[in-house]
Amino acid sequence: MQTKPSEKRKLSLPTTRAHDTIVGMLSKPEKILLWGNILWISGVGMLGPLFAIFAEKIGGNILEISWAYATYLVVTGIGIIVVGTLGDRIGHKRLMVAGYGLNALATFGYLAVNSTVELFVVQALLGVAFALSNPTWSALYDLYSGDDTEDGYIWGLSAGTGHIVSGVALVIGGFIINAYSFDALFIIMGSILTISTIYQAKILYV
Repeated sequence: MQTKPSEKRKLSLPTTRAHDTIVGMLSKPEKILLWGNILWISGVGMLGPLFAIFAEKIGGNILEISWAYATYLVVTGIGIIVVGTLGDRIGHKRLMVAGYGLNALATFGYLAVNSTVELFVVQALLGVAFALSNPTWSALYDLYSGDDTEDGYIWGLSAGTGHIVSGVALVIGGFIINAYSFDALFIIMGSILTISTIYQAKILYV
């Protein structure tokens, strides 16, 4: 996660949490952000390291696979810096939802990839999508998290569930590829990411 915004911008929310119920006492905005993020991770987590197998399947060698993933990382890094600054000026919500939507569209774009050049384009789009959604999500999650007394809990909840869901999603992704195909995986991933975008858009109205 990115460095959190100034504490002065946090909203005043109840400080008592029901830790034994996991998310039972989170505020409505926190629940939207957390569950939307879990849905998003459920989608993107299905590919993970299996990306290398897909890239090799379309004819990519080790160097081309490296360049494809490097493209994603570089675009993401530059974009996060730009979007983080832009979000502070114009607001984070719409930028975040736009990032979720672009992620879904780019994931469906995998279906049309037949060469490494096309793969680079999709990876660049995914980089832009992550740059739009990551710093803005972090800023909003921090904004709605209340005071500082339970920062460890709320951020641990986000990071912990993310890793757990990623692990489960990867196993499911491997099963889908093994039983069906990469195309089936991308359709399922894109559909889940579309649902996560729609769900996350609820933050626009709170």
